[in-house]
Amino acid sequence: MTPQLLFYILIGIILAKFLFDTFLDAQNAKHFNDPIPEELKGIYNTEEYEKSQAYKKVNYKFSQITSTFSLLLTLLFFIFDGFAFVDEIARRITSNTILITLIFFGIILFVSDILTLPFSYYKTFVIEEKFGFNKSTIKTFVFDKVKGWLLLLIIGGGILALLTWFYQLTTSNFWLYAWGLIAVFTVFMNLFYSKLIVPIFNKQTSLEEGELKSAINNFGKKVGFKLDNIFIIDGSKRSTKANAYFSGFGSQKRVTLYDTLINDLKTDEIVAVLAHEIGHYTKKHIIYNLILSLILTGFTFYILSLFIGNQLLSQALGVEITSFHIGLIAFGILYSPISEITGFLMNIISRKFEYEADDYAKNNYNAASLISSLKKLSKNSLSNLTPSNLYVKFHYSHPTLLERILNLKK
Repeated sequence: MTPQLLFYILIGIILAKFLFDTFLDAQNAKHFNDPIPEELKGIYNTEEYEKSQAYKKVNYKFSQITSTFSLLLTLLFFIFDGFAFVDEIARRITSNTILITLIFFGIILFVSDILTLPFSYYKTFVIEEKFGFNKSTIKTFVFDKVKGWLLLLIIGGGILALLTWFYQLTTSNFWLYAWGLIAVFTVFMNLFYSKLIVPIFNKQTSLEEGELKSAINNFGKKVGFKLDNIFIIDGSKRSTKANAYFSGFGSQKRVTLYDTLINDLKTDEIVAVLAHEIGHYTKKHIIYNLILSLILTGFTFYILSLFIGNQLLSQALGVEITSFHIGLIAFGILYSPISEITGFLMNIISRKFEYEADDYAKNNYNAASLISSLKKLSKNSLSNLTPSNLYVKFHYSHPTLLERILNLKK
């Protein structure tokens, strides 16, 4: 195989992914005006339904524009040897391989983020604002962006530097060292993400004594689940959309409830949502997801180790010197079809876990409260009630609202 042929293969994969995603989005858009199923009628009144339809259509058009812009940007970067240009800049600054890798990815990620910044701004302050979701300020938006860059520089840069160093030390066992590093980091973040990362962006406070805490504690005693760490997060500083999640395991397990969730739902509905989250923990979904994630990471690094030293990968992107960072870019594109397949399979497993967590809430609390909470959350976020089945298979980690309600009513 020649570098030119591999170059065309990479372009072909990028185009194929774009066309496939565009096809899925178009299929989903065809169902925007489908009749609302009988089980979901009453969630929206006429005015609210029209608003939800408008929200879906605006986001669909915006997605088309952003994905097309991203595609054109990528193709231009390929055609005009952008990777070789950035690589040359990095090599002019230093001859240290690790620093070259860090500068190379730093330039690409920073410039890419700057170029797409207007889209992020428009999404937040025009679309989300228009439909009443945005609560973020310009100051919060800017600070979030800067904090994100700093975290990427410190954490992402540190991991990338170690991966490059491992590759320099040994190419044959590189994937084992890389896998070990990411495995340790993943477990660590699962345990301490809420303690270390979340506070950088949000304020978390312990749930105060009162009706809600008493109801949660009573449910915990009923099912024999000790839960000392219940926190409220100020999600309302950015959006009116509500959420709740379970993080950590063992002594580090905690439940985080968005303040918007508490404002939107009644006490029994919040306990039902919490019962669903406890179901995930009780059924060991967090552990299973962690194990599956680590297996996929190991598989990815093993495949990477078979290709990363191939000079053809660098030459295909216009760089004659065999480089870890250039090879990483080319491999990432070559691996994307496999990533689509693994993502598809992980979504199947995730949706299965969601059903099991719903069943746990149904059997140990009550289905009616969970159904009521799901309907309210869908209504308040203007969710799509009639998504395409094909789109759901590839993009939904949760079953649709209709599927969850039908399952809860069994």
